[in-house]
Amino acid sequence: MVAVQDLLALGAAGCWAASALLSADPSKHLGAFAFVRWRMGLVLLLLWPVAWALADWALLTPTRLGWMAISGVVGISLGDSALFGAMNALGPRRTGVLFATHALFSAALGYLLLDERLGAQAYWAALVTVGGVMVAVAWGRRSSDVHAWEPEGNSTRGMGLALAAALCQALGAMLAKPALQGDDGLNPVLGLAIRVSAAWLALWLMWLLHRRAHRAHHPVNFTVIRQTAVSGWVGMGIGMGLLLWALSLGSVGAVGVLSSVTPVLVLPLLWWKFGRIPAWGAWVGAALAVAGTALMVTR
Repeated sequence: MVAVQDLLALGAAGCWAASALLSADPSKHLGAFAFVRWRMGLVLLLLWPVAWALADWALLTPTRLGWMAISGVVGISLGDSALFGAMNALGPRRTGVLFATHALFSAALGYLLLDERLGAQAYWAALVTVGGVMVAVAWGRRSSDVHAWEPEGNSTRGMGLALAAALCQALGAMLAKPALQGDDGLNPVLGLAIRVSAAWLALWLMWLLHRRAHRAHHPVNFTVIRQTAVSGWVGMGIGMGLLLWALSLGSVGAVGVLSSVTPVLVLPLLWWKFGRIPAWGAWVGAALAVAGTALMVTR
């Protein structure tokens, strides 16, 4: 029987895949920092009323508040900014290959710092899943499939940002774990609201210190706000909420591996968007990712 936390992690991956499709245009329009700032602010407008209604405030201790706040700054402020910066430099395909390493970072950090022992099958599953994701993304398009989302040429800066985003994603999940675990753990919705709020405040502080570097590339308009809001509510509101819920029930390593299949789930969405069947590498990589996922959920 598939564990609940595994389904939640896969659900988070699906939400992030949809959000990636929705984020490409407004991220290009605004730039990485401005896009993430607007995205978080729009998410918080809906998130705090829900958290206020559902949370058990007696469980919110200063220690848990601190863990969630630090998790938000590392995982969202730094991680999302680096991720969208990498997407703007490399495009979603190459960024996805490098960002898939967050699953390996999660498994390693869980093993070294949280004493998580997943078992031989789970570690094989992690390698197969991440390998499948990388194959699907690296060889998942045809040479003729060049468009605005696939800038040509190599970018050392973009590669560094993608790997930094992967590490921040894994660190953010690990830092959130202590506040969520246990029968009296923090409600994931309240945890998410605190996490996003801390990240949003940190980004505004960055903006105040470096306004010229972090200002929007183009003026904000209603279409961009609408696209940014939908992207945020799907990816951050629902997707990240599912991830925190999964972390409250399962291990950082397993949740990280299962949520890493996002790039594979993006491929059929790009097929639908552009009307082109993915290349052979996408099918091979997807098959490997599915096999790895099956190994993980049956561990």
